[in-house]
Amino acid sequence: MTQNYRITLLPGDGIGPEIMSVAVDVLKIVGQRFDISFEFQTALIGGAAIDATGEPLPAATLYTCRNSDAVLLAAIGGYKWDSLPSHLRPEAGLLGLRAGLELFANLRPAKILPQLIDASTLKREVIEGVDIMVVRELTGGIYFGKPKGIFAAETGEKRGVNTMVYSESEIDRIGRVAFETARKRGGKLCSVDKANVLEVSQLWRKGMTKLASQYPDIELSHLYVDNAAMQLVRAPKQFDTIVTGNLFGDILSDAAAMLTGSIGMLPSASLGASVPGVFEPVHGSAPDIAGQDKANPLAQILSAAMMLRYALNQAEAADLIENGVLQVLQQGYRTGDIMSEGMNLLGCQAMGNELIQILEAK
Repeated sequence: MTQNYRITLLPGDGIGPEIMSVAVDVLKIVGQRFDISFEFQTALIGGAAIDATGEPLPAATLYTCRNSDAVLLAAIGGYKWDSLPSHLRPEAGLLGLRAGLELFANLRPAKILPQLIDASTLKREVIEGVDIMVVRELTGGIYFGKPKGIFAAETGEKRGVNTMVYSESEIDRIGRVAFETARKRGGKLCSVDKANVLEVSQLWRKGMTKLASQYPDIELSHLYVDNAAMQLVRAPKQFDTIVTGNLFGDILSDAAAMLTGSIGMLPSASLGASVPGVFEPVHGSAPDIAGQDKANPLAQILSAAMMLRYALNQAEAADLIENGVLQVLQQGYRTGDIMSEGMNLLGCQAMGNELIQILEAK
């Protein structure tokens, strides 16, 4: 029996439309294989939305996303919009989407693929076997706390203010996602904070410690964020699952991503309690290569696989895509960002075509 899903596509800016097109082609092939029907609907976000409507997240886009089974996002932003006020920049659209869909949990995997181990700047013996999942709280913390803004002080100079704030309930719900994620992985959870100097982190640590009593099968540890950053580079294999707040998670997940050698290979999932999840690559819009068929589409394709796994419960279809990506790399095909000596350099569309040939042959 055919299973039907409504998917909202947010191509966004820069290389977004190129990599989204390839991912959609891959999903169509997988859909034929597993009797899955996708109804794709495209909406505006980021710079493209600003150009068309004057705002980075039109109400129509949020409505369309809310009435979907899942949202596949490509990339937003670019030099063109950098001079706009903060509330009108493309990034405001992304923050608005997360808040509007109540996507409080961001899952960012950083796994070393054997075929790309030499692409990392770290020694093979340091990174071989690394498989980390960063669980980042996404709708609280310093990015959303108030008061915020630039204000005139009594002295006449301007002061920039941002507020880091977390409630017990916010800590509890992201903690539960992290413990459940660790339970499905290696059973180890490291909570990262700055409890030695920040009261909000002291509350965070108390909340995680309290939750641990409900998960006796999970080994919970704590690290200050500065030490965690150092340990990610020094000995990354000690980590299995990491949970942390919005700001620290933003930084640490990018650091973990670069262990793999290219941020262009990594997907992510942003999840809420009962709303459609948003699945997107962690890289940016790369406006310098937009429209040149040079982009790496694999992170977008792997984001589509995460969508199948986490939003649509189509694990077998997700496995097919992920194994196909490994095979295309094993055959020596590379885009420019992961190119190495002796490999075959391909453009965005050609990389997608090679993957589709592999999927059709399975």
